[in-house]
Amino acid sequence: MTGGAGFLGSHLCDRLLKEGHDIICLDNFFTGTRNNVLHLQQNPHFELLRHDVTFPLYVEVDQIYNLACPASPVHYQHDPVQTTKTSVHGAINMLGLAKRTGARILQASTSEVYGDPEVHPQPESYWGRVNPIGPRSCYDEGKRCAETLFFDYQRQHNLDIKVVRIFNTYGPRMHPNDGRVVSNFIVQALSGEDITIYGDGQQTRSFCYVDDLIEGFINMMSTETGFFGPVNLGNPGEFTMLELAELVIKLVGGRSKLLYLPLPQDDPKQRQPDITLAKSKLGWQPKVVLEDGLKETIAYFRKLLNA
Repeated sequence: MTGGAGFLGSHLCDRLLKEGHDIICLDNFFTGTRNNVLHLQQNPHFELLRHDVTFPLYVEVDQIYNLACPASPVHYQHDPVQTTKTSVHGAINMLGLAKRTGARILQASTSEVYGDPEVHPQPESYWGRVNPIGPRSCYDEGKRCAETLFFDYQRQHNLDIKVVRIFNTYGPRMHPNDGRVVSNFIVQALSGEDITIYGDGQQTRSFCYVDDLIEGFINMMSTETGFFGPVNLGNPGEFTMLELAELVIKLVGGRSKLLYLPLPQDDPKQRQPDITLAKSKLGWQPKVVLEDGLKETIAYFRKLLNA
């Protein structure tokens, strides 16, 4: 598993170990952290390797989950060239590993491949509306290119690929400074700071709790040979940024007020997955409602920050 010490990767490690798998967890610790997998270090079925996926890897595996890539704007814009290399070179190296070993390989793609969409909600058939030269392009176009590589390797080398497109996911082990809206709002509220709203706060997102997403990963990896995706994984419940901020303030308590700032360039105005395909092909749909998931996430950050 690449990116195995990250937010999503560490939860996936937990789940796969419980199911009896042996795991080689790769991470270069750019955004992932050893603390996320510290509780797994003594497990004889878990191996942690410090490795950057932009370099080849030679191991023997039968399944590959390719999760490596910084996923928040703060992190992926910090080193945009490396972000693109992680998506593109990382995909090439992991696809090469899959080709050599005959492994089934899953690519963790993103709803960002849809850009600032003109179609709402977004089905997998929508090709997207992405700025190829903007500040978010390193991530958006990197992930789009990775999908291209996956499908070209499938067509050219008959690889057993699976591609999922992840919509906004939240939960325990999110990085407190990753700049994503859920962690931002919670950390600000717990710290007694004003909550920053970009634009008028009417832009929407759909928030999927991490446990639901991991279930989607497992289900996708278990689908029949010949079904490649891509498949949207996300919670179709749609909320404005104002609604999210008000809910966080209510759950955290305190006296945080709203602080309005200019909207970042190329920030999508709306984002909502059409999960018809996930329901029919994976038998999957999210179960955790936003308020319940936020309570778990707030409890994690409260402990982390001693707030």
